Amino acid sequence: MISTRDGVGRLLRRDAAFRGLFAARTISFLGDSLSLVALMLHVADTAGQALAVALLLLVGDLAPALLSPLAGAVSDRWDRRKVMIVCELVQAGLLAAIALSLPPLPLLLVLVGARAIAGHVFLPASRAAVATLVRPGDQAAANSALGLATNGGEAVGPLVAAALFPLVGVQGVLLVDAATFLLSALLLVRLPQLPPSSPDGEPGHDGGGSLLGGARAGLAYLWREPALRIIGLGFCAVVAFNGIDDVALVVLAKDTFDAGDSAAAALLAAVGIGLFAGYALLARWSSQASMLWLLVAGFAVSSIGNLLTGLAWAVAAAFTLQTVRGLGIAAMDVATNTLLPRLVPDAMLGRVFGNLYGAIGLAAGVSYVAGGLLLDATSAPATFVIAGAGGTLATVAVAVTLPRALRRAPRPRQP
Repeated sequence: MISTRDGVGRLLRRDAAFRGLFAARTISFLGDSLSLVALMLHVADTAGQALAVALLLLVGDLAPALLSPLAGAVSDRWDRRKVMIVCELVQAGLLAAIALSLPPLPLLLVLVGARAIAGHVFLPASRAAVATLVRPGDQAAANSALGLATNGGEAVGPLVAAALFPLVGVQGVLLVDAATFLLSALLLVRLPQLPPSSPDGEPGHDGGGSLLGGARAGLAYLWREPALRIIGLGFCAVVAFNGIDDVALVVLAKDTFDAGDSAAAALLAAVGIGLFAGYALLARWSSQASMLWLLVAGFAVSSIGNLLTGLAWAVAAAFTLQTVRGLGIAAMDVATNTLLPRLVPDAMLGRVFGNLYGAIGLAAGVSYVAGGLLLDATSAPATFVIAGAGGTLATVAVAVTLPRALRRAPRPRQP
């Protein structure tokens, strides 16, 4: 085994299984961002309506979120390595079909939705796989490294797409994306088998029942366990309050600060910069942190950062606050992905991950709608203050209730 003080670099060098998962997820997320840019441009050019682009984004986010209970149940029912490989192959096939046909908008939305669902099945399986492949003491560093790589892939993807468009066009970019999923599948083939454990009597084991029954059991388990319920409700509340930040930042830059497009773009980039810094710091130091307080700190920094952004007096101040806020979002992600395997039996872990992140996706959707209405009714500064205040209240509730729930939570036997 690799000790925590050896760091992520040595973890990647010595642990071939984690290195394979790390490379596969990085390539897969890079491909996601390539196809998203290509499809948005294609729809904008062919449909000529902003609504069509909005529908494309909605299908990519909403359909997977609604099917999260089933997505998690799949990864708890079959070998997680095989689940991930099949998902990558399905995504490669669907993207190749889109690239070769460039179908009309209704069919395109169906294919994009199917691809998004396959990607959403992949995610809980991959998150649960970390708990099996990496020793507990190294899981915080491993999750930090994965966050750094996947967010890096999403950031670099649009730049790669921009470089490829003049050479190969939209179809070529989509085919490149299909190739990234094939490469990811090849890397995953080299992983050891990852069957979910199913000891007799372990909570959440579906005993070979229906997939739908397993999905229902996953939802019931997430709600029944106090610590998981607090984490889920707290995370969703923080996202529901703060998810409007991207839209509000554009209005803040242009209307409040009377700045141009460059200032708006800089504010939008600030959180990404903070995320990079946060994951890099956590990759080195998270093994020494309490995941409970890292989660609470992440909620607090994310929320208070928005509240103070509403009080900012200039673009530079808002940029600094949003950069710091990115550190908080990274802390939320790493703490959640590391804490859950300590609380959840392996036989239920995929469903907990799937349900939690599906609920977070729905919370983000609520934030877009409610936050947009609030933004129209008030102003960008007021929206940031209200959003940040609501998220801060949710953080306080988590900080008060979660420590006691964690002390009482049973520690499951892990494989």
